[in-house]
Amino acid sequence: MFVARTDARTAHATGVERLLSSYHGVPDGAPVRLAKPTSNLFRARTRTHVRGLDTSGLTGVLTIDPVSRTADVSGMCTYEDLVAATLPLGLAPLVVPQLKTITVGGAVTGLGIESTSFRNGLPHESVLEMDVLTGAGEVLTVSRTENADLFHAFPNSYGTLGYAVRLTVELEPVLPFVALTHRRFHSMPELVAVMEGICQTGALDGVTVDYLDGVVFSPSEGYLCLGFRTAAAGPVSDYTGRKIYYRSLQHEAGVTGDRLTISDYLWRWDTDWFWCSEAFGAQHPLVRALWPRRYRRSRTYSTLMTYEQRFQIGDRLEALKGRPPRERVVQDVELPIERTVEFLDWFLDTVPIRPIWLCPLQLRSTDRWPLYPLQPGKSYVNVGFWSTVPVGTSEGETNRRIERRVAELDGHKSLYSDSYYSADEFDRLYGGETWRAVKQRYDPNGRLLDLYAKAVQRQ
Repeated sequence: MFVARTDARTAHATGVERLLSSYHGVPDGAPVRLAKPTSNLFRARTRTHVRGLDTSGLTGVLTIDPVSRTADVSGMCTYEDLVAATLPLGLAPLVVPQLKTITVGGAVTGLGIESTSFRNGLPHESVLEMDVLTGAGEVLTVSRTENADLFHAFPNSYGTLGYAVRLTVELEPVLPFVALTHRRFHSMPELVAVMEGICQTGALDGVTVDYLDGVVFSPSEGYLCLGFRTAAAGPVSDYTGRKIYYRSLQHEAGVTGDRLTISDYLWRWDTDWFWCSEAFGAQHPLVRALWPRRYRRSRTYSTLMTYEQRFQIGDRLEALKGRPPRERVVQDVELPIERTVEFLDWFLDTVPIRPIWLCPLQLRSTDRWPLYPLQPGKSYVNVGFWSTVPVGTSEGETNRRIERRVAELDGHKSLYSDSYYSADEFDRLYGGETWRAVKQRYDPNGRLLDLYAKAVQRQ
C-alpha cells in the first residue's frame, strides 16, 4: 500500500478531534456550518457570526492502494491534490469534476460530473465508504451495507445530513496523454444523436471513447469533444498560457484533432473557469499577458466572484450605465437524452446565454440515490450555462422559467445555485420523504440546516 504522507493519518486523526471540538463549541440553536477557505456554491446565504466547524486538518490524501485501485482521503481533500497523488501511479478518480478547488466530500454531498460520466456515472457512485459527522455529533462509518440509509441519502444533501470526514473512493487506470477529436455539428438533433450512440455503445465507428463532452455556441454550431487514452509520445497543446481551450474547438466543418497530457486534460476547464474568465477580462490579449499564469485558475475567479456578490459590483456598474441589475443564471440541469433537443431548442430560442456545456451521464450501478433520483440504465445530458440575463418583471424570472421547463421534460436541476421551487414541489423533486426519515434518525435535534431552507431560502 502506498502511503501518500507518513504523517497523513496522524494529521487526519488530529483534524477529526478539532472538528468535533468545534462542533461541540457551537451554541444550541445556532447554525452548524463548515469553515471553508473556498466554495463552489453560487447562491447567496444568510450571514452568521457563529464560527464554522474547523476543517483545517481534513485536507489530505491518506493512502492510495494501486492494487485495489482505491484511495482513502479526508473529506476536504481537493481533487487537485488527489489527482496529483494518483497520476504518478497511472490512476485517477473515476470522475474528476472540472475545477481544482472542488473537494471530494463536496462532490459527494453535492453533485459532480465530467467527461467520464457517460461510462462512470457521478462521483458518489465510486465511493465505497465514508466517515460522516452527523447532526448528533457522532462520526459514523457509512457504506452500502452499514448505515446504508444515510449512505444513499447523502448525495445532494448539501451538508444537511452530515459532513464527510473521510472517504474511500475507487480509481481507474489512465495513460499519460489524451488524444482529442472535436466534431462540428450544424444541428442539435444530429449532435445529440451521435452523443446518444456513443452512450449506448461506448464507441464511435468501432473505436472505444474514453472521454465525452460538448459545447454549443449557437443553434447551428455545436461540438462533441471525444477523448482517447494514449501512451504515444508527441507534441501537446498548452491552454494554461495565451491560448484558450474552448476557443480551440471552433472550426467550420468536419473534425479537428488535439493532444493534451492527462493532467492538462483533466484541468482543461479550470484555467478559464470554462469560459467565465471573460467576465473578468482575463481573455483579453493584453490582460492575459499581464495576468500571472498561476492566478489563471478557478480559485482566483471564485474569489473574485465572492467579492462581486458581497459588494454588488456588477449591479453598481449597471446602475452607472443607467440600467437595472441583471439576473444571475448559473445552473446545471440533467435532461433525459431523448428530451435534450427539446430543451436545447427552447433554451437557445429563449435564454440569451452562450456558450452551453453538454456532458452526458449514465449511472454506473443500480443503486438508488433518492435525493437526486436519476434512473439507472437511462442516459441523461447535463446542460450547463453560467452567466447573467436582463432582469425580468419578477425576482428570478428566467431561473423560474428554466425550472418549469426542466420539470416539464422530466429533468432535474442541481442545487448549488439559486432555486425558486415551492416547498411542495421541492419535496417531490428531491426525495423529501426519504430526507426527513434519515434526518430524524441521524440529526434528531435539527442541529444541521433544513435542505429546503438552505437550497431555496438561502439560509
